[in-house]
Amino acid sequence: MPLTPLDIHNKEFTKGFRGYDEDEVNEFLDQVIKDFEILIREKKELEQKYSDLTEKLGHFTNIEDTLNKSIVIAQEAAEDVKRNAQKEAKLIVKEAEKNADRIVNESLAKARKIALDVEELKKQSKVFRNRFRILVEAQLDLINADDWEGLLEYDVDAADLISVKDE
Repeated sequence: MPLTPLDIHNKEFTKGFRGYDEDEVNEFLDQVIKDFEILIREKKELEQKYSDLTEKLGHFTNIEDTLNKSIVIAQEAAEDVKRNAQKEAKLIVKEAEKNADRIVNESLAKARKIALDVEELKKQSKVFRNRFRILVEAQLDLINADDWEGLLEYDVDAADLISVKDE
């Protein structure tokens, strides 16, 4: 067990016939006590500092571990987000391509239908044109017919018409 300043202070020496000078020994012991008390105080302060620093080191080590874990988790999350974004982008591109194909196919089908409709309208316009030409030619033939001349020469008496009405 280590000595304490009190042990040094209470230490009694046996006196011999021509022993040490008692005042000199007491002065020396007083100096040793003061130095020893200072060393003990410094030791306690250093032990407290050591304890505080050890505690802080443990705290910072925990923070470092937590930060490292957080970084790893953040990196994994970023990778997951990146992978999901890439998958979603691929799905969007595929859907856009499908929509584009559908739109192109619908447009081609509409264009074909319009082309068929145009051809049908051309045929109908040719038929209409021919029928109209035939109608106009028939009307011209009627106008140019000799029957018109005979109608102009036909004389109707108004008195004859009244008598026909009364009958």
